[in-house]
Amino acid sequence: MPVASLPPHRRVPELPARTRGARRALTRLLTLCAAVLVGVGVFAVPAHAEPTVDEIEAKIDKEWRKLEPTIEQYNKVRSELRVNRRKSAELEKKIQPLQLESELALNRISELASRYYIIGPSYELGAVLVNSRPGQLGEQLTMLDRVASEQRRQIEGVLAVQAKYNTEKEKFDTLVTTQSKQQKELAEKRKSIEAEIKRLQAAMPKTVVKATNCPTVNGVVTEAARIAIRTACAQVGKPYVFGATGPNSFDCSGLTQYAYRAAGISLTHFTGAQWNQGRAIPRSEARPGDLVFFFSDLSHVGLYIGNDLMVHAPRAGKPVNVSSINHMPVAGFRRPG
Repeated sequence: MPVASLPPHRRVPELPARTRGARRALTRLLTLCAAVLVGVGVFAVPAHAEPTVDEIEAKIDKEWRKLEPTIEQYNKVRSELRVNRRKSAELEKKIQPLQLESELALNRISELASRYYIIGPSYELGAVLVNSRPGQLGEQLTMLDRVASEQRRQIEGVLAVQAKYNTEKEKFDTLVTTQSKQQKELAEKRKSIEAEIKRLQAAMPKTVVKATNCPTVNGVVTEAARIAIRTACAQVGKPYVFGATGPNSFDCSGLTQYAYRAAGISLTHFTGAQWNQGRAIPRSEARPGDLVFFFSDLSHVGLYIGNDLMVHAPRAGKPVNVSSINHMPVAGFRRPG
């Protein structure tokens, strides 16, 4: 079928100017609306916010609440298992001589029976004929029966005691088996929870340091500062000793020297020298890991950990601890490295 087409001399009529203007205005309006919607995020892909330190801490606390009862249940089962294993072993030791005693008694009866069967009747009969004592065989048979009865009573007594011990041992063996299984299950549960806590701890921002004996430290920007903070916090509780530089006791500059030595930075064991070995930092820009000095003669120094707190070796009679820097006049801050 032929396709209809316009003659070459005919053109598509143009839209009126007012219509063309309205269409352009509509296009501009739609473009503007789309830009606004994108700006407010209607068409934008929602950003995934990283969890905050407080949120991670809350998750760790939640996991720890699950872990602590598991640890205590594990400890309970482990202590009970230790007791029951010992009781089972003690019963095993008591059963062994009873088993031997019953076996010996059975052997004695077997020997009596064998002797009577092999030589008993002919011997007794010969004795009766030779000695003309017809009652001797009956006496010997009665003795044999009496001896056998006594042996049987002994065996029955032994077996009764043995059965009692066996019953007790079976009970403890069952407990041991059950508790061993519980211990294994609790150990697996503990391992799983600990792995989750480690995963959450690893999710902490690198600027956060969680150190033994110190509060959580935020805003740590260098690896050297992280190491120094962890090292100093680990010394909390150790005694102050004049001139000591660790690892068992410290004075103030000895502690800061020890902390930064662990981070590969060498400081002199003297507050005045440490003041000159660091870069001056205004208090407003102080961050965790900086050294904070006190008094006009720079006679005391501590390791700043933020929030107006420091780790320091205060004086004789007071061990290394975490204290406020506001208890003494601050002379200034220095940043090692």
